[in-house]
Amino acid sequence: MFERFTSEARNVVVGAQEQARALEHRFIGTEHLLLSMLANDDTAARLLRERGVTVESARAMIERYVGGVPPRLTPSDAEALRAIGIDIDEVRRRLEENFGPNPLAAPPQEPVRRRFGLRRTRRQRGGGQRGGGQRGGPGITGHIPFSPRAKKVLELSLREALRLKHRSIGTEHVLLGLIREGQGLGALVLAEAKVDLAELRRTVENSFRDAA
Repeated sequence: MFERFTSEARNVVVGAQEQARALEHRFIGTEHLLLSMLANDDTAARLLRERGVTVESARAMIERYVGGVPPRLTPSDAEALRAIGIDIDEVRRRLEENFGPNPLAAPPQEPVRRRFGLRRTRRQRGGGQRGGGQRGGPGITGHIPFSPRAKKVLELSLREALRLKHRSIGTEHVLLGLIREGQGLGALVLAEAKVDLAELRRTVENSFRDAA
């Protein structure tokens, strides 16, 4: 599929990994694709900025839901734990194998509202964790995997290109895929910014006709 992506769309995919790494998230979610799109200077980014969505505003909203760079164990803390036979990274890895990402998080509290399929709890309103990119440990390195929702956005970007009878997949198609997926943190950020997703979809599609 990626051979059909334009260079700009590939930059969005690569940039999403860098956005996740900068926030020390262990998965690339729809929110990281959105941040990466906003960091570009093309039609998709321009349309988002015209609606008041910027890298800074989107990142601030994401950090409210997911949290930014988490507190870290100091080297002396980690050494003290190893001295008594506790390897935090190994413990976390084994827990995740059995219970999924972020197994040590406290259970979610009562939702206060629901939009686009995401429940926002009272803890999350104060900056708890949420979404496809879970907070990771110190210095996230190596390849960061895509969350199922982020993969779905990329799949839907291909479907949008096919629907419109386009031979390649651009950043506008990725944006259409994010809108069509509609339930990830990326879509929630747009909703929080009061973006009319149906109107944005129409505008993106009109931009193709204008460029033809």
